[in-house]
Amino acid sequence: MTSETLAQLLANLPEEERIIMTLHYLKAMSTAEIAALLHVPERSVAAVIASGRSKLTSALGFPLK
Repeated sequence: MTSETLAQLLANLPEEERIIMTLHYLKAMSTAEIAALLHVPERSVAAVIASGRSKLTSALGFPLK
């Protein structure tokens, strides 16, 4: 999978998920870094990543790491 394919799939997510997933997968930021940047709890970031990963896995047909 290319980063362009991932970027296209991310574009279809709701804004909050898109921002967090982009920071995590395309900018390689950790949960803690994203939480600090967005001023939200790490648990919230982790939950959004889990939800977004599930949506992307369904769209791709294979799991993301």
